[in-house]
Order: sequence, then structure tokens, then C-alpha cells
Amino acid sequence: MYELMQLARKYDERGQLLQRAGKVNFNISGINQEPSQVAMAFAMDTERDWFLPYYRDYAFVLSVGMTVKELMLALFGKAEDPNSAGRQLPGHFGSKRLRIVTGSSPVTTQVPHAVGFALAAKMRGENSVSLVSFGEGSSNQGDFHEGCNFAGVMKLPVIFVCQNNGYAISVPLSKQTAGRISDRALGYGFPGFQVDGNDPLEVYRVFKEAHDRALAGEGPTLIEVVTYRVTPHSASDNDLAYRTKEEVEHHRAKDGIPAYRRYLTDIGLWNDEKEQELLARIRKEIDEATEYGERAPFQSVEDAFRYVYAETDEAGEVR
Repeated sequence: MYELMQLARKYDERGQLLQRAGKVNFNISGINQEPSQVAMAFAMDTERDWFLPYYRDYAFVLSVGMTVKELMLALFGKAEDPNSAGRQLPGHFGSKRLRIVTGSSPVTTQVPHAVGFALAAKMRGENSVSLVSFGEGSSNQGDFHEGCNFAGVMKLPVIFVCQNNGYAISVPLSKQTAGRISDRALGYGFPGFQVDGNDPLEVYRVFKEAHDRALAGEGPTLIEVVTYRVTPHSASDNDLAYRTKEEVEHHRAKDGIPAYRRYLTDIGLWNDEKEQELLARIRKEIDEATEYGERAPFQSVEDAFRYVYAETDEAGEVR
């Protein structure tokens, strides 16, 4: 878990540098949310479950099997990008191989999709759970409430994950809702829990129990992961227009990654030598992925129109 947290952090930091250097057009960050994302992925079954992440879930998708090379191809918008062949913004994930359902740009649309996957699993008698992730701003959208209501009525195996990082772009939580987001689950007839996103072991416990309940036929769970977005909303956002540097630094000091490293060191599982070996290995992996992504070709003009308009084969049949 710790190694994946560091891998996600270093990838994210590289993405920001590439955008500032003008090598990529856009970047959106998940820094500070890695501990909870890795932990929730470890509680899932990567062979059977379905995943519907949101655009900051780099640590999550890395934890279920996506590679840094694949993320770099998406960041550079290249043809080999497995998410969208370079058509979509980075952070909009999709992988048939990894059971990651293709995401769209409008926020919260993935929630009813996740409920649909859970319904299909129940109808087919499959032992699988769908996990859907979104920000706290999304929890105020109709898609969230409709998805929760249907999943509650049908007792579907789905885990709703609200990653409450304090801001819906520039709107603070205090101007979004007057209550705890996790409490909304009660109105739909299933349990809701709030958990500290800086404590990965507690996050893992809560998600593992939710996963077990879903497989046991006990229905959905809403989990509110309390975290904080220390970066701007995206590369095009000036976050100091709506919050102070002091506020950001206060939360940056609570970073869960060094805290988890201290825990691992205290119990004898980690040391400085292992840390240096890990960082060197990650640096090499990210350097190689960056070079590959930068040199890889863009999609051809001819292929850019595929899957947009109907195509016909030599016999004139639509394919």
C-alpha cells in the first residue's frame, strides 16, 4: 500500500511539472488523497468487482492494475492511451482489462452507471460489487440521489464513495451542505460511514466491511472519506482566489503518506534503505514512462473519427 501511495504521488507531481513546462496541455491532481484511494482499492476484488472512479483517482487505478506508462499516454493524449486513445482529458479512466468503466466529463454520471452494474450482478447471480467514486460537490447532484434511492430499494451490491476534499472547485463545503454527507444514506435505507482519509488502515477496514455486506446481500453502503485538496482544482484554477495559503499548508502538514511511513518504520517493516530503493525505482519507472509518452505518436486523423460516426465494411454493412 505504501509503495503505491508513493508511486501515485510521484506520478502526480511529475504531471504538474509537465503541465507547467508546457509539455502537456492539462493536468488535474489527486495529491493528498492517495492513502484513502489505495486503501479502498485493496479492499476490493480486482477479478470480479467493477470500478467507476472519478478524475482524481490516480492512486486507485494504479492500485487495481493500471500502469504509469498508461497514465502518461493519457496525459500526453497519445494514440496508445488505453482510456480514450488520447481523445479525453487525463483522469477520465476506462479499461476493459481492469474492469474500470469508462467515465464521462459531466460529474456524477458514473453513479447511476455503477448502480446498473450492481443490478446486473444481482440479476446474474454474480459475486461482484461495484464501487463508484465522486467528490462532495457531486453528492448534491440528482444522479447521486437517484442512484442511492434505486440501490437502496433493490438492495444492490454497490459502494458509494464520496471523497470529501473540502471544495467543489471554488465552493467550500460550508456553502454546499449543512450536514454530514454520510448521513444521507439513512434516508435511502442503508448505512453510511465517515472515515479519516489520512488513516489508510481505518479506510481499509470500513471498505472491507462494506464489501462483505454487499456480497452477503445486505445492500449498498455510502462512505464519506474526509480529505483535503491541497492543489488547485486543476491546472487552470487559481485556488488562492478563494482560500488562503495558510489553510492549505495546515492541511498539507496532515499528509497521510509520511504518517504511514512512520507507522511502518515503528513496527519494523520499513527503513531508510528501503525508502531510498523505492524512490529510485519509482523515479526510473516514471522517467521511462514520461519519455515513452512524450515520443509516442498521436492518433491519426483517420482514426480520430472512429466510434463517432457509423462505419461500413466492404459489403456496405454497418459495423
